[in-house]
Amino acid sequence: MAVVTCPACGTKNRVDESRAASSKPVCGKCGRPLETSPDQPIEVTDSTLDDLLASAGQKPVLIDCWAQWCGPCRMIAPTIDQLAREANGRWVIAKLNVDENQRTAAKYHIDSIPALLVFKSSQLIDKLVGVQPKEAIARRLASV
Repeated sequence: MAVVTCPACGTKNRVDESRAASSKPVCGKCGRPLETSPDQPIEVTDSTLDDLLASAGQKPVLIDCWAQWCGPCRMIAPTIDQLAREANGRWVIAKLNVDENQRTAAKYHIDSIPALLVFKSSQLIDKLVGVQPKEAIARRLASV
């Protein structure tokens, strides 16, 4: 049984992973489809980040802190998307727009972007700043 946070409303839902592939789980509150293994980064906000971190359990979580106007953020975006496609349940990949979520940006001292935050068990473990090669990011996630 896994706990999956709804990307639309933030509600925590229990999902039987053995049946998720065939039954297409939906949120019990808003009815939106739930992604048990998203192949794209999950969009998080100030209000949904803590729930995402809690629902990840022991899986490492990578949060890409970015902004629309940031050129280097656009450069690293395909790498983040590729990591999400290749995660296969090993880790969780998410994106946080720092312009729209300034409380979280301040909490984790995001002074330069792109900034990649690596969490495990809801605790910040590592922080990478600037454009990073995919191999370096994957190595950091695997080491957590």
